[in-house]
Amino acid sequence: MNFGDKSRIKSKEKIIQFLHSERVGRIATTDENGFPFISPMNFVYFQEAIYIHGLARGEKYTNLQKNSKCGFEVDKELTFLPSYFSESPNDASKASTMYVSVVIKGHAEFVTNLEEKTNALNALMEKSQTEGRYDKLTSDMEIVNRVGLIKIVPETLNGKYKFGKSWDDQKRLRVATKLLERSVESPKLSVSLFNIAGLDSLDEESLKNMAWTHANELVKILGYENSLKYPNILLSKVEEVDW
Repeated sequence: MNFGDKSRIKSKEKIIQFLHSERVGRIATTDENGFPFISPMNFVYFQEAIYIHGLARGEKYTNLQKNSKCGFEVDKELTFLPSYFSESPNDASKASTMYVSVVIKGHAEFVTNLEEKTNALNALMEKSQTEGRYDKLTSDMEIVNRVGLIKIVPETLNGKYKFGKSWDDQKRLRVATKLLERSVESPKLSVSLFNIAGLDSLDEESLKNMAWTHANELVKILGYENSLKYPNILLSKVEEVDW
């Protein structure tokens, strides 16, 4: 990835924070013919490594047995910015996206130590089932022995984000305003960009509140704050989110 200074995540702590917040990443391996194989996986970042679990067989396991080099990627789309948010509303090339992504390159290991497997799997449970209500795994459980666990030790750990850091104040203010306007004029469209199941069943008031709340959070990321209540807009500049 080619990172510009304005889009690179400079803080390792921020990268780790992002990895802790996301549930799904993609592991990339290379098959015997040199083709990449990519698979989405639940994961946990634990003790300076990525851990993913599953059946101890399949193409990614076969690939890693022959070549331990791999990649791992995690991303999150914050919202789509349509072309009509720009100063040239009919120019499709002006469409953009606000997002965060992290790319890891490293070597994969098959974890067989039962204590390490238990600790990593418990860390994955703690991350995924935040409400608790489960008994922790122990190293003497048969499932711990049988489950496959891959550990990716990073050689490089890079992050990138697009929050409009390269934009001037005028463009950031315009986009922030458009985000709020879209949430008012087209709440269902705004909410549909969240990719959350069950949104079609929400009533109009719930859609409106969700769209407005999310738009205001995006506005803060862009370095502005709306001081008025729905559906009114009065933006003032605040400290930009810097990763």
